[in-house]
Amino acid sequence: MKEWSTALPTLVTFAPLLGILALLLLPNQRVVVHRLVAWVSSVLTLALAVCLYAHFDPAASGMQMAVSVPWFTISMPQFQLEWVFHYAMGVDGLSMPLVLLTAVVTVLAVAASRYVRKRLRTYYMLLLLLQTGMLGVFLANNYFLFFVFFEVTLVSLFFLVGLWGYLGREKAANHFLLYNGLGSGFLLISMVGAMVLGRSLQYDEVAKKIEYMLNAPEVHPVLETLSWVTLISLLIAFAIKLPVFPFHSWMLRVHVEAPIPAVMIHSGVLLKMGAYGMIRFGLGWFPDQMREVAGWLAVLGLVNILYGAVLAFVQKELKRVLAYSSVSHMGIILFGLASLNGTGLQGAVFQAVSHGLISALLFFLVGSLYERTRTTELDELGGLAKAMPVFSGILMVAAMALLGLPGLSGFISEFLAFLGLFETRPVLTSVGALGLVLAAAYTLRALLKTTFGPLKARLVAEGDLVPGETVPMLSLTALIVLIGVWPAVLGDPMQETLKVIVSKIGG
Repeated sequence: MKEWSTALPTLVTFAPLLGILALLLLPNQRVVVHRLVAWVSSVLTLALAVCLYAHFDPAASGMQMAVSVPWFTISMPQFQLEWVFHYAMGVDGLSMPLVLLTAVVTVLAVAASRYVRKRLRTYYMLLLLLQTGMLGVFLANNYFLFFVFFEVTLVSLFFLVGLWGYLGREKAANHFLLYNGLGSGFLLISMVGAMVLGRSLQYDEVAKKIEYMLNAPEVHPVLETLSWVTLISLLIAFAIKLPVFPFHSWMLRVHVEAPIPAVMIHSGVLLKMGAYGMIRFGLGWFPDQMREVAGWLAVLGLVNILYGAVLAFVQKELKRVLAYSSVSHMGIILFGLASLNGTGLQGAVFQAVSHGLISALLFFLVGSLYERTRTTELDELGGLAKAMPVFSGILMVAAMALLGLPGLSGFISEFLAFLGLFETRPVLTSVGALGLVLAAAYTLRALLKTTFGPLKARLVAEGDLVPGETVPMLSLTALIVLIGVWPAVLGDPMQETLKVIVSKIGG
């Protein structure tokens, strides 16, 4: 590994800050230049993320291109305790796909920002700050650093929803802050628990200390209790983020009221932090305890799948259909996690990336539709295949990917997650498969009501997509097809990391 490559995780994480700095130096009136700066910054970050992928060694396990520098120290001499906090960054097979997903979705979100017209400089600065937070979450190698980046995403999204959203934006932002603030509280409790159990917040050190402590011949009851408190706090924090039923109501409001670019990022990337945290910290630090709660995770996954699918079917508005669809698809991720085997875990990560790409594309389409028709109510749409054939064609591919058509990314992710859980819980998996049938029903219902049938008179004059929309949408569609027909491009980098996790949980 070349020495200079250790700087890549840091460069990828903080590259968006260059865009923020440039925007700070520009006057408020230079709207075109603001858009150009955001474009250049997001594309530069994507190029660095691709460079990171090119230097990533799929055959190696553990953190790569890692750097760890002492940051500050907290001492408690009365208890003979001292914690050295590190600035630690790195990438492994679990974070690599999510870093690429973040970079890609952010470029698409910048493209969709053509629909945002007020206070552009501040808007783009918050969008780029959000990107830094997301990348930092996936590239941090220290739990304190993870927590800092996690909070950055919370603050920046709160303002994006509250200032640039639709009519109910303030309620949605407050709801988001309330739930996610509660999640941050549990995350803080888990961090304190990790500090006590691991005497460090470096990922590997905490895992080794907890493994050594819990496998000792006699485990002190207080430490055993603390390990459970830490794990449950972790699971609640990330269950809110994913979200898992019944912590999902805040997500529905954000999906409906947030500006389209923020929804693309929220649905595409931010929800996946919950899955990332459960795998990284839950399975990575507490493999034995996770075996004991895996059944509950599977049941919650089943509830998510069926509850989200049924409610998606009865919705009369497109964004609500997609919102409940996301709830349902997060249940598939839980299925993969609960399987506790390599196939299921691979399916969970595939589903995180696949759903990120598909939902970003679908919300981009919904945003372009709303800009033209000023409605996303299903009863007010219809026949758009005649007026907007390019839009309708891309919408059809995205819808097919959402319901898991073979050859598209949704199929391979759902197949792996269900197959993985079927090995251990066949009955529950079979019931969960009903969600796939319902997914086909609500997806086709929404697609048919939007694009087929008689064209509404008020929609006759609507124009089709313009190149500024078509090119990024087709690029995203190409990625969905690429993963569907060549899953190794995503699967190979994660193999060795997942093998290590699976060896711990005995899957």
